[in-house]
Amino acid sequence: MLEAILRKATDSEPGFSRKKVKWAISCTNDGCFTGVIQLDEGKGRAFDRCPNLSQPELVGGDEPRAHFLAEGLPTVALYWKEDLDLKDQEKFRAKHAYFCRLLEKAATSAPYLAPAVNMLTDDEMVQKIRKDLTRQRAKPTETATVLIDGINPLNRDEWWDWWRQFRSTLHPPSSGGTMMRCFATGELVEAALTHPVKIKGLAGVGGLGVGDVLIGFDKQAFQSYGLEQSANAAVSVGTATAYAETLNRLISEKSTKLGNALAVYWFTSSIPEDDDPLAWIKEPPEQVEASAELKARQLLQAIRTGQRPDLAQSGYVALTLSGAAGRVMVREIMEGSFETLVMNVDRWFTDLSIVARDGKGPCKSQKFLAVAGALVRELDELASPWVQQLWHAAITGGAIPSFAAARTMLRTRVDVINDQAASHARMGLIKAFHIRQGDQNMQPYLNPDHPHPAYHCGRALAVLARLQRAALGDVGAGVVQRFYTAASQSPGLILGRLAANAKNHLGKLEGGLAYWYENQIANVMSRIGDAAPRTLTLEEQSLFALGYYQQLAAFNTGKGGGNTTSGAPQSTTEYKPSQVGERS
Repeated sequence: MLEAILRKATDSEPGFSRKKVKWAISCTNDGCFTGVIQLDEGKGRAFDRCPNLSQPELVGGDEPRAHFLAEGLPTVALYWKEDLDLKDQEKFRAKHAYFCRLLEKAATSAPYLAPAVNMLTDDEMVQKIRKDLTRQRAKPTETATVLIDGINPLNRDEWWDWWRQFRSTLHPPSSGGTMMRCFATGELVEAALTHPVKIKGLAGVGGLGVGDVLIGFDKQAFQSYGLEQSANAAVSVGTATAYAETLNRLISEKSTKLGNALAVYWFTSSIPEDDDPLAWIKEPPEQVEASAELKARQLLQAIRTGQRPDLAQSGYVALTLSGAAGRVMVREIMEGSFETLVMNVDRWFTDLSIVARDGKGPCKSQKFLAVAGALVRELDELASPWVQQLWHAAITGGAIPSFAAARTMLRTRVDVINDQAASHARMGLIKAFHIRQGDQNMQPYLNPDHPHPAYHCGRALAVLARLQRAALGDVGAGVVQRFYTAASQSPGLILGRLAANAKNHLGKLEGGLAYWYENQIANVMSRIGDAAPRTLTLEEQSLFALGYYQQLAAFNTGKGGGNTTSGAPQSTTEYKPSQVGERS
């Protein structure tokens, strides 16, 4: 995993880090304050090479230290809540003085920084800065930098060499420690006892707000051969910085939450954002542009025909991470070729494709969270392992777990009994489950030739329910509400009774309509075989649910006219034998 992360690393360097900065405190080239500027909405604008001190560097020395150029508002502008403890106020005043001294020293290499020193050391101007921050409702937890006559030093490099030299003065001379083989690169290095950068962004999945360590040995039980701390997995300071900065950036840009874990992914070569297949799983493209399934198919065709050689040699890496007691937990690592990933994403959407409730074409592609949410009533009931297993199935093309079919079927049953609209995501997930179990007879639309009787038992209930509505109108709790659960579990005990009672309903219809329904019932019953199964397993019950849904969708296409029966003809003259069991 470290090797894959380091391959993604570009110009990571100790002493530099990617940070988000919300505010810029602006001044003229003679040091007069001109206003506070919000750099970006949300948490701020990201800058790739901000100066950064590690935690040991920050707490070392005899005085409070501060980061250079990009720091919190209490340090930069003495901006804090009114009830802040006096001791903490003094600490921030000391850090503010240190911040200003860094600007003054750096001005020897970047002269444009000198006016900022004049501004931040003038009490009257600092008071104006605080007043402007209050007016704009800035939060003391947010970060700021300085802007001098339109120059943002975070976009310049004149201070880089000075900063490297300054950081070197914070470290004692190397003791010439024992050289060790680097755990990540295989090179001989002097191991860092503690790694300078923590992994951030896992606070929502069990991690700490201040960050978590990926490599750390803070307890004696974790150590071996008399080695101390991170020397147990030797990594140089440069390599430790590179993997941490790269992973932090990936978490910020390419991650999605999966319950109590975070999915992080990247590609081994530059992939345009529009060609990111994992982004389609999270949020499929709008139907008006092109369905996710179509986009995946087009991209796959372009790779295979040589139209996109830039993608042919690319690969992907996907991690599932969470935090625990200040440590990073790596739950899963998936790797493969980009072409295989696109193929699996195409299969994901193809397998999930299902006819819409109205029967007029397939429903739009479902976002991943909607598919996972098909297992439960409310999203906060969604167990993290369920989400992670579905994510694995989507990326690798593997089987959909059996619990997914069982839970989806149970939620579908509740929808039917409560007379709620069927969930496209639930029906698509049931279909995908059976396809990945080897059932190649699954189709997005009604399949009158499906070989399993459980599927046709569901169809039979749909036909009988529609017959009751045609004969009696809306009678409240009808056939479906009263018999769906029993029929889906023990069709052999229920369908026969319902079919016998259908004769009473047929007698209330006009001849042509009665004839049409009689043929529908006969057609479906012939598919069931000599007798309906006495009981159905959970997997077979999900087939029952799918047959019921697809049969209703076929009725809802409106073929044959007639709004009352939604798909049934209104008279004998409208009846055509070819309509019996016709696939919509």
